[in-house]
Parts: sequence; C-alpha cells; structure tokens
Amino acid sequence: MENFVFQSPTKIIFGKGVEASVGEEVKLHGTKVLFHYGGGSIKKTGLYQRVVDSLGAAGVDFVELGGVQPNPRLSLVHQGIELCREEKVDLVLAVGGGSVIDSAKAIALGVPYEGDVWDFFAGKALPGAALPVGVVLTLPAAGSEASDSCVITKEDGWLKRGFSTQFNRPVFAFMNPELTFTLPPYQTACGAADIMAHVMERYFTNTPHVELTDRMCEAVLKVIIKNIPIALREPDNYEARAEIMWASTLAHNGLLSTGRTGDWASHQIEHELSGIYDVAHGAGLAVVFPAWMKYVFRRDVQRFVQFAVRVWNVEEDFFDPEGTALEGIRRMTEFFRSIGLPVTLRDLEIPDDRLKEMAEKTKKGPDGTVGQFVKLTTEDVLNILKLAK
Repeated sequence: MENFVFQSPTKIIFGKGVEASVGEEVKLHGTKVLFHYGGGSIKKTGLYQRVVDSLGAAGVDFVELGGVQPNPRLSLVHQGIELCREEKVDLVLAVGGGSVIDSAKAIALGVPYEGDVWDFFAGKALPGAALPVGVVLTLPAAGSEASDSCVITKEDGWLKRGFSTQFNRPVFAFMNPELTFTLPPYQTACGAADIMAHVMERYFTNTPHVELTDRMCEAVLKVIIKNIPIALREPDNYEARAEIMWASTLAHNGLLSTGRTGDWASHQIEHELSGIYDVAHGAGLAVVFPAWMKYVFRRDVQRFVQFAVRVWNVEEDFFDPEGTALEGIRRMTEFFRSIGLPVTLRDLEIPDDRLKEMAEKTKKGPDGTVGQFVKLTTEDVLNILKLAK
C-alpha cells in the first residue's frame, strides 16, 4: 500500500425530499447564486420550482443559466463565468447530473481567474481560488457530486479534457434517489457503466497489498450489478435507486483510490469517442473497457482472475488462469449488453475512419503514454480501438 492523503469535504444530504432545504444550505455560503442546469427535465418534474421556492424562502437571490449539454461545452462555461462576474454571485448551484456539475465546476474555477479557464484543462495553469459549488443530483453516474475532477469539451477541435483539483469538490450535495425515478432506461444503464468504470480504473493497479480497497471496489461493483436490473424493471424502486446513487458517490470521491495507483487509460480513450461523436460517456466506456481488458490482461493475469471470481462469480480453473480471466471479461461485456448498452463501436454506429485520429488525440503524459497498469503508446491505443470494432 502506498502513502496517501484522503480528504472528502463535501457535505452529503441524502434521502427523500431533502432538496426542500437547499436554500438554507446555500445561505451558509452567500446570498446570491448562479442556478445552473441542463434542459427542461427539471421543470417537467417540478424540481426547478421546488429549488426556486427553497431559495426564496431562505432569502437567497439567484440568476440562472440553463442549456448544459452532455459532454458540457466550453462556450457555455464562458457564458457562465461572465454572468457570475456581472452578477457578483457567491456560489454556483448545479441542479442535474455530471455534465451540469462539471460545467458548474469549470465556471467556478474561471470566475476568479484572469486568463481563459481552458488553461487549466490544457495544463497551462493551476487555479489559486474558485467559487464554491453546491449540487442537487439528478443522475447517479459521474460521481462529480463529491469528486475533485471536472471534464469539459472545447468545440474548437472537439477536445474533451479533464482537470482535477481540490477546488472542484462541491461544498454540499443533495441526493434524493426519488429524483432518479423518471430517468430513461438508457440513461440509467449508462450511469451504471460510468460508475463501474470509475471503480475498475482504480481496481486494476500494480500496487501490491491493497486488500481492503480491493474488497471495497468489489462490493461497489456487485451492488451495481445487483441493483441496476432492479431499477430498470422497477423504475420507482427507492431502495435500488438509493444503493445506486450512494455507490456512484463512493466510486469517485477518492476513497477507493486510497493507497493505490489507478489506471485511467480507458477514460482518456473514451473521451475521444464522446468528444468527436458526442456519445454518452457511459456508453463509450462500455465499449472501450472490454477492449482494453482483452489487450492488457496478461500484464497481471491473477488480478483479472480475482476480478472474474469475486465480481462475476466465475469458477476458477486452476489449470487455465487466462481462460478464467477471459470469462470474467465476457461476463462483464454480456452484463453491459443485457442492460441495453453498446459493447462495440459498430453498436454505436461509429465508423472506423477516424480511429487513428482518436488514438493520436488521446491525452498522454510527458512520456507519450497513457495509463498506469500498462503504459500505452499511440499504437497501443489504436489497437484497442480496433479491438472495440
């Protein structure tokens, strides 16, 4: 186990109807906020009005900015920054899923910064301050409600880049599983793949002696595997939705990373899929992860055997560890397929004429590689994309 520092300052307010008190929580951080959201779904469900009423009852003024798209755009972030400056807001309140929260985080980073907020995502600068961000979560998937990460898409070149800093961690997150009852099945399934990918990026590590976090990762994965089919069959099953929502937070708040180095190659590769073709992030991960696994599993066959046996209940074949590992990958792929997700680029209707471009654009470190479990070159990434066809 490696040395680590774990800090998760986000206050979680979890349960039925908790969003009714969002105004009082916001008031602890200021009296004027940017109310940031996506499309019209929060108005159709009544959540928009409940938040407005709560802010009003607490004496909190607000300005609003809607229109966040999946794979949130830098252009809207720029609009939000200017609006916050003009209106002198104290906090950015994100009401939505990961895209809304990430957009809110980027706005919060950009308000006190004199340059272009994209500098942070391009690795040209580090923030020294940010506005606080609060969250009312409507889609468990990205884990952005308590994470230090943020991902934004720049339309010029369609570059999708992430940036992590402690300034990104929201100060509070209201999490009511009832708000997820009306999610379309495909969004629920994409959320599952996103949650599982966050866990698996951490699980496949070269760090030895991490039994505790191994077991924690396996538990979160098994909770998702059990409860997603229930939520798809019974959309208003509160207990299943609650398990999924809490699992989403634990998958990406840093707890499962403690003492170990994760991989993150699959996320970087997928960013190019969703950056260019605007596919749902979870759907892209359901395609990339099985291909990545098939490409790298021989680096540590025993870890993949452990994954197969403990997570997917594969009976271990002591005389064929590679066969056991591959069966685990197969069962994971079939699980994704069973909940309505794509598992190949063909399923996503993505042509193969830009695979090389995606491989070349995949964000890499100073040594020209991506990932930690196996350091992948551009050629390796291209081979993984070809496996995903």
